[in-house]
Amino acid sequence: MALWQGKSQRSKSGRRIRYARGKRRFEIGRETHLATIGPTSIKKNRIRGNQHKFSAKTIDTAYVVDPETNKTQKAEIKSVVDNPANINYIRRNIITKGAVIDTNMGKAKVTSRPGQVGMVNAILLKNKE
Repeated sequence: MALWQGKSQRSKSGRRIRYARGKRRFEIGRETHLATIGPTSIKKNRIRGNQHKFSAKTIDTAYVVDPETNKTQKAEIKSVVDNPANINYIRRNIITKGAVIDTNMGKAKVTSRPGQVGMVNAILLKNKE
């Protein structure tokens, strides 16, 4: 089902507004793709101006930056530890920006938007020991 992102047919008070034109194709939004952990699967979406965005459906690797050495390494994602966007995303292993993931390098915070860029970039978190 398409997600229409145009103006409402109703005013603030609730009266019906009659517009002089109908809906347009550019007002249709994309369906959300919630990136989960699994073998990498990426969908290519065409956007305005013949540009493209890449939605990660499933992904199993992350590019993790160590802030102490400032080096980037490719790491394997094990699970989602915390997700402030929605607590139910933790159980479903859904990766969004701001989620804390467990990798083979340690815990890392996601800085990219996997649903729009098709990859996971993260910053390694310090251990509280």
